[in-house]
Amino acid sequence: MIRENDKIQLYEDQPIRTAWDEENEEWYFSIVDAVCILTEQPDRRHGAKYWSVLKTRMKREGSQLTTVCSQLKLKADDGKKYKTDVANTEQLLRIIQSIPSKKAEPFKLWLAKVGRERIEEIIDPELTIDRALETYSKKGYPADWINQRLQTIRARKELTDEWQTHGVKKGNEYAIPFSY
Repeated sequence: MIRENDKIQLYEDQPIRTAWDEENEEWYFSIVDAVCILTEQPDRRHGAKYWSVLKTRMKREGSQLTTVCSQLKLKADDGKKYKTDVANTEQLLRIIQSIPSKKAEPFKLWLAKVGRERIEEIIDPELTIDRALETYSKKGYPADWINQRLQTIRARKELTDEWQTHGVKKGNEYAIPFSY
């Protein structure tokens, strides 16, 4: 079930309409709103035109992204709901990569950094653990909490591995309570 979020997300004090998909547990963002902000369009109408041109260019470049983006009814400035192109986080980040704008550049630099880190973690998986430790520490968690968290993750992994060995399938079966 997808529901519109009453709390509009803000980027640099500018609104981006969102919707939460409970089933897939992911956010959807109005593409036009993001395009308006990153290309400094005066309003959504101009942002929609820019998005239309960008979609055409992406299709010409061979991107399949524009065909998998969804449409949801989101509230417009006039208070009515209209079908609006939306993207999940991954799709939106890909769209941002295609926007030639100085406001999009910080996102592109961040994506390049995260991409480099992820490739390094594939080469040396221990870096993933180091990054998790550093992230928890930066968030202010104490060392004993961090160690307990990592042990809990390890125990859960051992448990789900054991379940898989015995034929339990990922997804809903993991959530089914045991009968005693």
